[in-house]
Amino acid sequence: DIWKIRLQLTKPVTWPPLIWGVVCGAAASGLRPLTVFAESKLDTTLTFSILWMLDLGHCDRGFSSNFQWTVEDVAKSIVCMLMSGPFLTGYTQTINDWYDREIDAINEPYRPIPSGAISENDVITQIWVLLLGGIGLAGILDVWAGHKFPTIFYLALGGSLLSYIYSAPPLKLKQNGWIGNFALGASYISLPWWAGQALFGTLTPDIIVLTLLYSIAGLGIAIVNDFKSVEGDRKMGLQSLPVAFGEETAKWICVGAIDITQLSVAGYLLGSGKPYYAAALLGLIAPQFKYFLKDPVKYDVKYQASAQPFLILGLLVTALATSH
Repeated sequence: DIWKIRLQLTKPVTWPPLIWGVVCGAAASGLRPLTVFAESKLDTTLTFSILWMLDLGHCDRGFSSNFQWTVEDVAKSIVCMLMSGPFLTGYTQTINDWYDREIDAINEPYRPIPSGAISENDVITQIWVLLLGGIGLAGILDVWAGHKFPTIFYLALGGSLLSYIYSAPPLKLKQNGWIGNFALGASYISLPWWAGQALFGTLTPDIIVLTLLYSIAGLGIAIVNDFKSVEGDRKMGLQSLPVAFGEETAKWICVGAIDITQLSVAGYLLGSGKPYYAAALLGLIAPQFKYFLKDPVKYDVKYQASAQPFLILGLLVTALATSH
């Protein structure tokens, strides 16, 4: 079934982190005061607290939520998730498989492209349809959100370019374990967050820095996928971290990137006067060690299934903290 093969190329299992990133961006968009309060001399935080306690924290009574549980906002979120997940992540995965067809012939010859289950023309057509569809949805979201500057369109365009140079020569960022994995982490964590926040609020420099910091954890997650490809990477001259440093050292780099990043973010939240959010984030770090430290090759799937839910919950905790 050609459509089953097309879907396989887009790797639906990789969509949820991007969809979750949109949720985090929408959550981080938070609450904004209306003009009547922004122009007042009252402290904004105090004003909001008083209004909230008086049950006046609604959009028609002084404060408006950047994301609200309305049909329109839910529809915007779904379109943004479709853009980030099926379309642009699908594009990224398909183009990555296209440029990895030689190395996959060594590591995983049963995959659709090296096995000949789908033609080259069909793969190239899929790449263009997903790319143009994702960028088109980004433009629609900008118009829908009333943006004067097409922020989401340029995020989608930039992310698509990053995906291309990650996989394609001559740059092929994935040849360098550090740069390639950080680019992958930023694509999975920062870009969908930025899109969700830009859709419902304002993307600010501090959020950009914070999410790029979180992308170091994404670098660690990307290393997990490198362990199963060591043999082919070595033959093709790709300097993935397990190839460059050995599996044992790369294992500790991976865990360190993930957990030190989260500890740093928890410290940032604590320093920002949000101790409960910091404590919640710390509580989510502990369960992330169990399987991976034993054997990264044997337990990579178990590690991702058991540890990554805590990581993405930590993203939401951070998003909620930044929204207040």
